[in-house]
Amino acid sequence: MRIVAGEYSGRRLKPVPGRKTRPTTDKVKEAIFNIIGPYFEGGTALDLYAGTGGLGIEAVSRGIAKAYLVDRQYAAIKTIEANVSVTKAPEKFDIIKSPANRALVKFSEDQIKFDLVLLDPPYREQQIVKLLGQFHEQVLLHPGALIVAETDVTVLYPEITGFSLIGQHQYGITEVSIFKYTS
Repeated sequence: MRIVAGEYSGRRLKPVPGRKTRPTTDKVKEAIFNIIGPYFEGGTALDLYAGTGGLGIEAVSRGIAKAYLVDRQYAAIKTIEANVSVTKAPEKFDIIKSPANRALVKFSEDQIKFDLVLLDPPYREQQIVKLLGQFHEQVLLHPGALIVAETDVTVLYPEITGFSLIGQHQYGITEVSIFKYTS
C-alpha cells in the first residue's frame, strides 16, 4: 500500500496487523480520487472506519487541509499514527479512537463540518443509509459535500433525504458509491 498521488506520493503505508481490517487497494483508492477530485484546494475530510488511514492521508496528500481519522481498534490507531508520520505533517491530521457513532456526536457538539467523507466500514456492518441520516440530522456537512461509501456489491440505496447518488462504480466485489450533500 502506498500514497498514490499528490504531495506525499509514493510513500509506503503500513497495513493493520491481523485480519480485522480490509484496506482499500491502491487501484480502488486511485479510482476514487480520480472520480471525486483528483485534487482539492483545502477543505476538511473525515475518514470514518479509517483502518490504515490511507484514504484520509490520500485526501490530504491531494490538497485537503485537514483530515479526521477515526477508528475504534487500538491496532488500527497505532497503524494510523505510523502512517501519518510518513507525511511529516501530523498537524494536518486528528486521529481519534472511538466508535463511529460517538465520534459523530462529538463532531456535532464541536460544530465540525466536513467537505469530504470517506466511509469504508466492515462489510458486515454496512449501514451507509443510517450514517448519511446521522450526517444530515447532526448538521455535519457543508453544502455540496461529497460522501464516498465503499461497500460490497450487494448494497442497494433508497432515496436518502438531503443526498443525491451521483455515481456507482464496481471493482470486483467492491462497490464505490458517491453521494453529494444537497441540503
